[in-house]
Amino acid sequence: MKEKVYVVDTNIILQNLQNLYRVSDNKSNTIVIPETVLIELEDKKKLTNEIGYHSREFARLLAKMKIKEVDHKESFKVVKLYNDELSVHIISKDKYESEIEQAHLSESNDKRIIEVASIAQLYYKGIQIVFLSIDIYARTFAQFKGIKAETLHDDKSTVPKFQFIKPFELDSSEFNALDGKDIKQIDGDYEFENFSYSFQSNDGNSTYGIIANERLDILKEDDFKALIVKPVNLKQKLFMKALLSNSYELLVIDAKAGSGKTLLSIVSGMRLIDKGFYDKIVYVRNSIESLDQGAEIGFLSGNDEKFRIYNMALQDTLEFIAKKHLKKSENRENKESIQSKIAELTDKYCIETLWPGEARGRTLSSAIVIMDEWQNSSEKTTQLILSRLDESCKAIVIGSNRQIDNMYLNKYNNGLTSLLKQTNNKHPELNMFAIELDKAVRGKFAEFTERIFEKRKK
Repeated sequence: MKEKVYVVDTNIILQNLQNLYRVSDNKSNTIVIPETVLIELEDKKKLTNEIGYHSREFARLLAKMKIKEVDHKESFKVVKLYNDELSVHIISKDKYESEIEQAHLSESNDKRIIEVASIAQLYYKGIQIVFLSIDIYARTFAQFKGIKAETLHDDKSTVPKFQFIKPFELDSSEFNALDGKDIKQIDGDYEFENFSYSFQSNDGNSTYGIIANERLDILKEDDFKALIVKPVNLKQKLFMKALLSNSYELLVIDAKAGSGKTLLSIVSGMRLIDKGFYDKIVYVRNSIESLDQGAEIGFLSGNDEKFRIYNMALQDTLEFIAKKHLKKSENRENKESIQSKIAELTDKYCIETLWPGEARGRTLSSAIVIMDEWQNSSEKTTQLILSRLDESCKAIVIGSNRQIDNMYLNKYNNGLTSLLKQTNNKHPELNMFAIELDKAVRGKFAEFTERIFEKRKK
């Protein structure tokens, strides 16, 4: 294979730093970083979300690389860096044709990056130049200049169609003997992704169960008796059954908005702490701004205020649980009593929040770690958080590929999907469970919007 020179856009680095290693192909190819990309990354280093994290990771990479040469040309400079796996050239023009317009800063930067790609065509004569960007507009600008442009090619074939709940026909006379039975004695075609079973008989009877260590654990009427909040549909019941069984170290939940994913996770976590299995609940939510909201967290002062808007889901959940407790004890509901009960629950169950940037260098022990909205997290951040957990922890990863707000990710390459892909395999280190919660339970408004908007998309 002939050597290529890849001129990379900022979004390639911000999606995942590992993209550089993929493109490099063990130094078979040269990576060109335009000066404007460095400026954009420097500007994003101060952000407290995943984008800021990846910017800082890139800065750390550059700091460790060695300088091979600084080549001064008539109208531009090339700084050549290297390490064992990468050959990186940084190109800076003395003067750019494109003027910086603050009102159209992104477009101005794109055009300056393309100018460097044009310089690369002259500098690396005889070598194919490829401009690499996720942004279709930037790729179009490159094509206007006669530069070959590509995007990252995510292998869509690697995303399987999951069958988390397997339907199985069985005579109802065998139902009473199912609990605790080896699933392979019942279903010779059992696969690792079949985490739950729906048994149906010809006479109209049914029973359901989860698979724990390849044995059936059948749903029972009193499974959720001690809970302040109980599941209301089959998939919620299977999810909570799996959580409360404490047979799984890693649970991955693809759940649509309004399906109760955060509430069920918190309530089950509280129950496991009551039973003495864990000491605390750690709530992790990646602070990616919604593209619709346009909330720029980097410009808010103070960590409490910065992360308050991203922990609202947790606060709403605790408020709901607090009201349930107050109603059960027949205490009068008012703002003060609700806040007092939330504080009491937070203290009793040692509930704390964590954002990915705080995780480096930490080790979490005896904790139920809830990783929420994980469709907005990259594989790198997923690795960062999970690697902080010791053997005494349980991780619950929840999200929805219907609601991806991270402009650098898609449904094929985010952290949630990356973990869902692993459900096809048995892992020697830990037991996994996965399910899809596809029914909204918030009531008539959620059902209305689902019927009107979701079905229209289909």
